[in-house]
Amino acid sequence: MSFIASKVTTVLIIINVALFLMETGSGGSTSTAVALRYGALYGPYVRKGEYYRLFTSMFLHFGIYHLLFNMYALSVLGPAVDYVCGPLIYIVIYLAAGVAGNALTLLMEKRSGKNSISAGASGCIFGLLGACLVLAVAGYGFSLRSILTTLAVNLAYGLSSKHINMLSHAGGFAGGAAVMAVVLLIL
Repeated sequence: MSFIASKVTTVLIIINVALFLMETGSGGSTSTAVALRYGALYGPYVRKGEYYRLFTSMFLHFGIYHLLFNMYALSVLGPAVDYVCGPLIYIVIYLAAGVAGNALTLLMEKRSGKNSISAGASGCIFGLLGACLVLAVAGYGFSLRSILTTLAVNLAYGLSSKHINMLSHAGGFAGGAAVMAVVLLIL
């Protein structure tokens, strides 16, 4: 199944690309000032009541490569989750994972006293990967080996760069896995 066959994936990609183009037209997608204006995650702002940043930051990206990498990953994982779970559960997993990743980031930043500006769909995408892991373990035809390999490669890459929010990845992964496990228990 391609992302074209998944309406949810297509809409998510369109939203991400449209916001990227808006960021670019407003001063640049790598500008932290532009990112903050469009709703990037920043702990001090969230603690002052700007809770919408837990959501809006999921759709913003820093630079074309950040956008392209995340949209490629979304185009691979999204349709698979959509096909198995349906569009409603897919979007719930995607959004819940993004919020979980952002919430873990904020929690750990508050504990450390260090704040950073964060944006991107990575927490959501890792949530889809977490959902795929649960589906693989539950026998829904996903390759456990492929999922674990993807996780290992992303962990190695993420730890090699100080610009990658690994907390968002971890929180998103856990959030997506948890939502998928609850869904399987209910259904």
